[in-house]
Amino acid sequence: MEVTLTELHYLSATEVLRGFRSREFSPVEVFDAVAKRSDEVEPLVNALLERDVEQSRAQALAAQARYAGSGAAPGPLEGLPVVVKEEQPITGRSLRFGSLLTEGWIAEETHPVVERMMAAGALIHARSTTPEFSCAAFTHSKLWGITRNPWNPGFAPGGSSGGSGAALASGTAYLASGSDIGGSIRIPASFCGVVGFKPPYGRVPALPPYNLDTYCHDGPMARTVADVALFQNLISGQHPVDHVSMPAVHIPDELGDVRGMRVALAVTLGDFPVDPAVEANTRAFADALRTAGAIVDEVTVQISLADVASAALVHFGSLMAPSMAELCEPDDERLMPYTREFLAVSGAEFGKVGLFAGQALETKVHLALSKVFDNHDALICPTLGTTGFVAGEDHVDYGITVAGVHVEMYIFAALTPIFNIASRHPVLNVPSGLAPNGVPTGVQVVARTFDDVTAFHVGAAAERELGLWSDPSWRPSM
Repeated sequence: MEVTLTELHYLSATEVLRGFRSREFSPVEVFDAVAKRSDEVEPLVNALLERDVEQSRAQALAAQARYAGSGAAPGPLEGLPVVVKEEQPITGRSLRFGSLLTEGWIAEETHPVVERMMAAGALIHARSTTPEFSCAAFTHSKLWGITRNPWNPGFAPGGSSGGSGAALASGTAYLASGSDIGGSIRIPASFCGVVGFKPPYGRVPALPPYNLDTYCHDGPMARTVADVALFQNLISGQHPVDHVSMPAVHIPDELGDVRGMRVALAVTLGDFPVDPAVEANTRAFADALRTAGAIVDEVTVQISLADVASAALVHFGSLMAPSMAELCEPDDERLMPYTREFLAVSGAEFGKVGLFAGQALETKVHLALSKVFDNHDALICPTLGTTGFVAGEDHVDYGITVAGVHVEMYIFAALTPIFNIASRHPVLNVPSGLAPNGVPTGVQVVARTFDDVTAFHVGAAAERELGLWSDPSWRPSM
């Protein structure tokens, strides 16, 4: 592999780690390249928190010594610059959740995902921005300001793992952690043109009590399917702090064989509106799978946007909203407008519908998907119907228009909450192209419940045929 030091920040994680082991370049050279890139782009992107260049460079020097044979053997991520989503706590570090209400909060425990990243030798050189309490599909707050999309700074990178997605797209991290309760890994992965995996519920351990929320998933983000597979293999599996965590399923190194596999193509799900550019890129994704040898059938999935919205809001109103409301009154002016709306709307829906009726609505989603998987190995559909959220916009009281259809609550411009309801399905977002505004689009690759490996095979096959991150022109111009 021949690469100049100025190109290091856009290599894949697997390429960097291979270069460390072969001594083609060192952890110090790589960290310096990422630090320089961060200095250049962060004034615009605003994705990174708590950068400590001096300490991180010392860690890179220590990793370099280990690769040279001094001390303990290097770990599987030894010296690789990564970022951690700020809501995932690290003992002794601040824990702000993007809110003015959390001044002085210090974490007393480390999230299992972060614990495993550290044990693997990852160099956590920064933490990544989130919206307040991770309750939005964009990333801005009074505490941290506006995080922008590296592809088009007039748009948001998505949320709530928006800082993670923006860091990957702008070349300031090789891997980034995320979490997903309504699409918070997949939405920023889509808008930022990177790969993100929502594991099936329980596959990646979480902290209690949120581990008991079946909508909640922690997972990996990176620029390529292979990098996400590497990351997922390191963070998955049972953990003593999470008694509902499940055994790991190993994602193989060789991915992308879909010959003879039956894949269902849904250019939308039910009556969710989809922009024509999103549909076109989703169809191109399907064609890529046909080229790779898959049998792709177009299907209709009978899912109602109204049912999904009601079920999801009932769920949020029963669990997430009460946990946030413990900190303050729902109309506290320190809260972001989108946070106040989230509390009000989800609480009202829970009070109106109730938990049992909400779960009956969830059952309708499960049954509709089960019909697809009766005779298909995987389902592909858009990650979002819209081509972007304007940076800094709250969408409070006015929703969003998608393909001429008004969506009252903007989050349902995403097709992602469907698979928080159907949470046992593994879902991999893979880039599908660019919209006319320069913002990437993505496809959700959905496999049968707990069949993680198939999702990665399908995603890798499409990625190979589309050739996006392997093409040097597939980069934000910044």
